[in-house]
Amino acid sequence: MAYQTINPYTGELIKTFPDASDAEVQQALDAGHKAFLAWRETNFAQRGKILQKAANLLRERSHEYASLLTLEMGKIIGEAEAEVELSAKILEYYVKHAEKLLAPEKLPVEDPAEGEAVLVNEPLGIILAIEPWNFPFYQIARILAPQLSAGNVLLLKHASNVPQSAAAFEKLMLDAGLPVGGFKNLYATRHQIETILNDPRVHGVALTGSEAAGAIVATQAAKALKKSTLELGGADAFVVLADAELDKTVKWAVFGRHWNGGQVCVSSKRMIIVDAIYDEFLKRYTKGVEGLKAGDPMDPTTTLAPLSSQIAADEVREKIAQAVKHGATATEVGPKVPTKGAFVQPTILTNVTPDNPAYYWEFFGPVSMILRARDEDDAVKIANDSPFGLGGSVFTADTVRGKKVAHRISTGMVFVNHPTMVKADLPFGGVRRSGYGRELLGLGLKEFVNHKLVDVVDIDAPF
Repeated sequence: MAYQTINPYTGELIKTFPDASDAEVQQALDAGHKAFLAWRETNFAQRGKILQKAANLLRERSHEYASLLTLEMGKIIGEAEAEVELSAKILEYYVKHAEKLLAPEKLPVEDPAEGEAVLVNEPLGIILAIEPWNFPFYQIARILAPQLSAGNVLLLKHASNVPQSAAAFEKLMLDAGLPVGGFKNLYATRHQIETILNDPRVHGVALTGSEAAGAIVATQAAKALKKSTLELGGADAFVVLADAELDKTVKWAVFGRHWNGGQVCVSSKRMIIVDAIYDEFLKRYTKGVEGLKAGDPMDPTTTLAPLSSQIAADEVREKIAQAVKHGATATEVGPKVPTKGAFVQPTILTNVTPDNPAYYWEFFGPVSMILRARDEDDAVKIANDSPFGLGGSVFTADTVRGKKVAHRISTGMVFVNHPTMVKADLPFGGVRRSGYGRELLGLGLKEFVNHKLVDVVDIDAPF
């Protein structure tokens, strides 16, 4: 597995990193376990002090870190800076709330003979995190912050094309005062993942990535009797009802599909428009996409980034070709994107029917699938006709109606009058082939803890 930085805008190979040796993996496990034995006894105030210091350093070094994210995966600099800030907010969320969220809970027992029953949340040990490239810092923060807050420690296997981002976050935590072993980045190979999961000091794995990777890692974890959480693909529905305010809706649609170059699990990938306004929406949406400016992601005026790699760009173009082969209409939109770099021309797919395999695919790039619905009921049916179930949105002038429709859409998250949102104080996760488990809030905090019953019983024995 080649860990290397290749600038997606120029195609230049910047730096290559060697895979971890088996000895380095064992050293990381040893150091992690040693750190855990001390960290689990560290009080919330001290844990919070370190997390807050890390948040402060993120802000102090924001441009440095953002530039690194842009270099490695090509996201436009403004979005990279926003990712650094979001990561800081996630750390701060747990500084403020972790102790309360993990507080012992007295259980309302029905029989006095059951005693005084209390549920406590205790850390387990080393947790393995396997993370993707599309948000190199945010993906780390949303697993690291809750696990450190809970008293666990973390090993990181990051995506192979963002090795410097992974190393930078490890150094950030050391600079913030986290003990050695509390968070370790490993340039691990695939076979080493199974070695890590089979180690008795490792108690679970959190993966964000592809369905294929999720299936492999979940199988390995299951064989080792370790818990796993998976955040996989998504094909979020963007449902537009007839009474939606079109100007506002179209602007959100363009943003929701194209932020981060369209490389977001919760991008608005399937635009489901009721028949009454379909033609008008398509006309306005096309005009909005035409206004995107592709170019140097370090240029603040750029609004469309290159994809993360040439391989990723080629894959998206191949998927478009396959969709057309099976009957879809592909319309390229806007000025021609640069020929240098991993750019894909913004493309709108129409006439995509359920007998076209592309109808059920996730397009990880600037490709918009526009689907026509007869009415509200048909829109909900189309939204739910997907193997995925991550996020989604409903646009309508009637928010009461919007909430009712949201309850009918089968996903982990639904927003009314906004594309799927990612924030420090909102839970994240999905259903079906989008995975299982939740991250952030108390849900993410308690995914890898021992929910232990402590019961004080003071009654006489029966004999």
